[in-house]
Amino acid sequence: MEELLFSYLTVLPTLVLVLIIGVSLVTLSKGADVLVDQAVDLSIRWGVPKMIIGATIVSLGTTLPEVSVSVLAAIEGNADMALGNAIGSIIADTGLIIGLAAIIGTLPVDQLVVERQGKIQVAAGLLLAVVSLPFLSPGPGGNISRIAGIIFLILLAIYVYVSIKWSRITDFIETDEDSSDDNGNGNGNIVLQIVKIFAAITLVIVSSKILIQSVEITAIRVGIPQSVIAATLIAFGTSLPELITAVNAVRKGHGELAVGNIVGADILNVLFVVGSAAAVTAGGLNVPTNYYKLQIPTMIIILLAFRFFTMKKGDTITKKEGLFLMGIYFVYLALNYLWI
Repeated sequence: MEELLFSYLTVLPTLVLVLIIGVSLVTLSKGADVLVDQAVDLSIRWGVPKMIIGATIVSLGTTLPEVSVSVLAAIEGNADMALGNAIGSIIADTGLIIGLAAIIGTLPVDQLVVERQGKIQVAAGLLLAVVSLPFLSPGPGGNISRIAGIIFLILLAIYVYVSIKWSRITDFIETDEDSSDDNGNGNGNIVLQIVKIFAAITLVIVSSKILIQSVEITAIRVGIPQSVIAATLIAFGTSLPELITAVNAVRKGHGELAVGNIVGADILNVLFVVGSAAAVTAGGLNVPTNYYKLQIPTMIIILLAFRFFTMKKGDTITKKEGLFLMGIYFVYLALNYLWI
């Protein structure tokens, strides 16, 4: 099936491939969006508190495109795309999305998230940077081994467990008892929601397969390294669910949900996306040498800047701070293509 798809895409003109990439990114985002909506609604029906949904299910759902793209890329031997997508998504989430959300509206900071998930967010980024260092690998370059990937997945399970435990001991736990009554609680509706969830997952996976192969062919034709495209175009495309969630949350006056979602997504990009991609490959993920010059340093800088802005006095991320984060993102984009 994959060979047939590759042979079909190879004969298409480059312009058509670019259009296919665009459509794939849209369907990827739509599939993840439907998945999030249905999972949240189903969780509310089952009495799961909103805080648990925001800290785990929403972030897991919006990170699904990164997971599917990176895992499939790793299986197909495209480690550059797998790792670049994860690191690029962290930079896009924290720089572009938080920056844009702060500019277009009020972006409140939940101090509870800052003190707990915020520390894990920075720690996860630093862990990824350390594991990527060449001196920890047997070969000449950096390599995130399968064992490291499995450890990341174990840390993911611990993170989810701790998040649930934290939410249960706070005063912010809510149970929407009226939600199921408003939406109907019949078995037929629940079955339909489950069907929609699996349909959305299928859409994400199929879109990912088409996207990966289209980008691979296009990158070869235009002479741009896959690592650069993965860290920019693909990373932006797979971050669309977070972008849509953040913009909608800010417009509805729930900017704190946008901050929480991005913090959770950054953590999952390391533990879930990189962990899954490394765990499914026997040789692990090789780290391109150019990542030590730009991608990894930018990831650390933007995470530390975001951490600084959320720790200062005041309950919001200001528009100036949003412009600063967006500035880092656009400088990063420019340098990616200037250093090819």
